[in-house]
Amino acid sequence: MPDDQLEAPRKDDLPEVEPASDDDDFIPPRALIDQIREAIDAEDQARLEALLEPMHAADIADVIENLSAARRRQFLSLWSGEIDGDILSEIDESIRDEVVEQMPKAVLAEAVREMDSDDIVELIEELDEPEQQKVLEALDDSDRAAVEQSLTYPEYSAGRMMQSEVVTAPEHWTVGDTIDHLRGDEDLPDQFYHVVLVDPRRHPVGYVTLGRLLAARRATPMRDLIEDSFRPISAYAEEADVAYAFHQYHLISAPVVDEHDRLVGVITIDDAMEVLDDEHQEDILRLAGVGDESAISDTVIETLWQRVPWLAVNLATAILASFVISMFENTISELVALAVLMPIVASMGGNAGTQTLTVAVRALATKSLTGSNVRRVVVREAVVGVLNGFFFALVMGLVAWIWFDGISLAGVIGIAMVVNLFVAALAGILVPLTLEKMGADPALASGTFVTTVTDVVGFFAFLGLAQAVLL
Repeated sequence: MPDDQLEAPRKDDLPEVEPASDDDDFIPPRALIDQIREAIDAEDQARLEALLEPMHAADIADVIENLSAARRRQFLSLWSGEIDGDILSEIDESIRDEVVEQMPKAVLAEAVREMDSDDIVELIEELDEPEQQKVLEALDDSDRAAVEQSLTYPEYSAGRMMQSEVVTAPEHWTVGDTIDHLRGDEDLPDQFYHVVLVDPRRHPVGYVTLGRLLAARRATPMRDLIEDSFRPISAYAEEADVAYAFHQYHLISAPVVDEHDRLVGVITIDDAMEVLDDEHQEDILRLAGVGDESAISDTVIETLWQRVPWLAVNLATAILASFVISMFENTISELVALAVLMPIVASMGGNAGTQTLTVAVRALATKSLTGSNVRRVVVREAVVGVLNGFFFALVMGLVAWIWFDGISLAGVIGIAMVVNLFVAALAGILVPLTLEKMGADPALASGTFVTTVTDVVGFFAFLGLAQAVLL
């Protein structure tokens, strides 16, 4: 048995994650993963290379991420010389430091030269200082200058997202001029979708898709083929706004301009979709109260510290709800049925609030909930809350009547249900709206605040009514 399996588990040697299903066409089969692990344990470099050679770069990155820390170190010592730019750009940021550190300098230099400037910027952003310098030193002077220029823009801005490699043509050229230029240029990006037309001061004036370019006659002026979707983006625009523009206007690529409206780069749809994916993931994680946790390769300690703060906040809010209950201790002791029924009121309010909250956070993220329709949406959610309250008040009132043989108790829980579901609906939309007005992420802590409101209101309404009516 290999040494790393004989050692007692350490915080960074977590169990490796198996693929979700052998039937998924987009996940390497479990048998292949097992063979890769066996090759690593046997230190069989030739077999490891044979197994990985036909795999896509993204799948190889997944394999590296899913290995335990000990076996990943062994893997990198065997195979780090084969990691190229495609694989390096796919590896999760949580382990990039470790991978870059173990890559031979010549291999790293070759890998980063294969990457577009935007991928290099993303790589460097997540590395520690020594590894950042190692990557920058591996670049040619022109590439290093482009990357360093991108790094001068604010974090999470279009300037950080863009790639400096952009295909341009003077605005007075014809299709024939452009095609001849493209055929003679040996430094074109591997993939591009538009030719950006620029004036003598390098201001973008439009762009032409490759499809229209190839379909037009050589004598056609390029200006005649400009697309209506042309929208330059400021290098200082927030990346979330860039992703929204791509989604809203069905963009494939967009030129990026500096503060003087000069062309400095281009953003392509893959980068915009990556931002959208990150935004969705962040919202889900924050709604669940796990911070920005995202990497399955995180250690126990890292995962623990990401979750503890919000659990502590939840504990504080739970104590607040318990304090409300303690105010009606005598009432509960005289009528035990209240202790049986009050969790139902709180639970229904919490679930109703979470429903509204999820819709509201998503609507804010996609900019479909704005100042122009917020009043209508708030009123709609309030009405839905009241109607849900009446429906479940009838259901729960009937249950309480049959269960405890008390019409007054049925009325109390019915009224409490209406009140709490109405408040839950309002809290579910007003809490994220308030957080956004304050400049905070609407997903951040919204769930905790909404649950606190529904618990406190639910307990207070139910127990307060019971004390007033039943005793």
